[in-house]
Amino acid sequence: MAVRPRLTTAKVVDAALDLVDEHGVEALTLAAVAARTGVATPSLYKHVASLGDLKGHVGLRVLEEMTARFTGTVVGRAGDDAVRALMHAYRAYVQEHPKRYTAAPMDPLHDELQREAGLRFMELILATLRSYGLEGSDAVHATRRLRVIVHGFASIESSGGFGLPEGLDDTYDQLVQMYLDDLRGQS
Repeated sequence: MAVRPRLTTAKVVDAALDLVDEHGVEALTLAAVAARTGVATPSLYKHVASLGDLKGHVGLRVLEEMTARFTGTVVGRAGDDAVRALMHAYRAYVQEHPKRYTAAPMDPLHDELQREAGLRFMELILATLRSYGLEGSDAVHATRRLRVIVHGFASIESSGGFGLPEGLDDTYDQLVQMYLDDLRGQS
């Protein structure tokens, strides 16, 4: 008789992410994750409290992945080079993981499970913007603008919302340049 590997919260989240990558967040159910991990649904409750808790863990993992990837992208860079690299890495993440990205928390700072990871993500963006001399509210607004540009563009792009023939890379580069020009105008 084969021994089944011990199930952990991390393995439950791995299975949930695989499911999301294949079928989207709307397909994420405890029954589907249980089937994927080879256990009965009640066995999942040893690792997650509910479907909402599982979704929270999935969102946390996505946020941690993004933060790690973007940190690696901006290390050793500064100014326009760092911001451009961050914005392109962010868009690339959404292009590579369009369904997984939809599981990313929109407001992790107000979720107990995701708060710490949300603060690390925000600090990464703030650190990337530091060379522009932005502080306080100006830094927060610049962070929001960056997020809106990337999230908005990448979300529309991943859902097939840009149907005109002009190149999407050209449009995105124009948005990045517009943002950089705006940052330099504020410093």
